[in-house]
Amino acid sequence: MSEHRIGTVLAIAGALLSLAGAALYVRPGPGFPVLVTGLATLTTGIVMTAATRR
Repeated sequence: MSEHRIGTVLAIAGALLSLAGAALYVRPGPGFPVLVTGLATLTTGIVMTAATRR
């Protein structure tokens, strides 16, 4: 798998985790840790995708 594809997958997973973390603020659950993990994953994915862009 290329780094560009891995970055894209990480960005998508990070976006989904961020949405789940935001939803867990309203519903009972660990909202803050999930949100922070999602934002970190999203940022890593975007940086990896941008770094390998041609």
